[in-house]
Amino acid sequence: MISLNAALKIMADLNCSQETEPLDLTRANCRVTAEDVVSDIHMPPFNKSAMDGYACRKEDLDNILEVIEVIKPGEVPAMPLRANQCAKIMTGAMVPETADCVVIIEQTEPAGENRIRIAGENTSTNICLVGEDVKPGDLLLAKGIRLKSQHLAIMAAAGCARPVVYKQPQVGILSTGDELVEPQHTPGISQIRNSNAYQLISQIIDSGCHANYLGIVEDQEKNLKKHMLEALADNDVLILTGGVSMGDFDFVPKVLEEIGMEILFSKLAIQPGKPIVFARNREKSCFGLSGNPVSSFFQFELLVKPFLAKLTGRIEKPVDLMLPLGVDYAPRASDRERFFPV
Repeated sequence: MISLNAALKIMADLNCSQETEPLDLTRANCRVTAEDVVSDIHMPPFNKSAMDGYACRKEDLDNILEVIEVIKPGEVPAMPLRANQCAKIMTGAMVPETADCVVIIEQTEPAGENRIRIAGENTSTNICLVGEDVKPGDLLLAKGIRLKSQHLAIMAAAGCARPVVYKQPQVGILSTGDELVEPQHTPGISQIRNSNAYQLISQIIDSGCHANYLGIVEDQEKNLKKHMLEALADNDVLILTGGVSMGDFDFVPKVLEEIGMEILFSKLAIQPGKPIVFARNREKSCFGLSGNPVSSFFQFELLVKPFLAKLTGRIEKPVDLMLPLGVDYAPRASDRERFFPV
């Protein structure tokens, strides 16, 4: 039996290959960047109006101003502003040369044909200056980030149409046990529904991997061996639930050794979740998790999830929070580290 930290170190020290691929932005959500993303342009790329209003020169604001043009987004101003001139401008449009402020429409009033005066106190420049957010060569996204919607928008703005990302690991799931039936079936007198597999499917997807549910395998050594070999042939990681403890029909550790997998640890000093097996050959990995749904959940979150993050190239930065207990709790003496869902 080893500690959680010792088990995590064993997995962290493994040399696992991580293949990459370029992927269209429309398919890159939840994938992990395999290289840094830098900007190829200034953002904004030009002096841009932040408001609907009138582009003006500050030195002319006390005078009646002639409106010489209307500038909408996507247009280049026809001419620079001269003394006592302004241009009506829309949000996001390019500010004309020599203009150094945009007065919002609400602070102006008509003063004749194509003329306005400033009726209120102009308190802001209302211009987004070229390059004030990002300059060419600036780092926008670092390698190892799991992409979300805001990251995809940044990539699109930077011209990164086919980001290089890590390939998604394929993770197979096998449930073991003669007592298991699928959720659509009514359990017999000595049976239970298989809940672990569907919990794991969700956890695997949340970890950025592809989940392949492979069904239920009976507690027969020969049959288990056949299914495990088939699963490992098609998946990078195999997760089994049940069959890892000390019972007469707990065949998983024995079969792993028979098929050439090296068991790197078994039995973990945590509660819940003591019965567990982690095995690996050169290319494939296998976790044998507890058949208990709560134990299986903890084992995945504490061990499988960090390992999958390693395979996907994601840089994990766990956050520890120190919070007061809502109830009094006095744990019994134990040689295992305890975890509680909250």
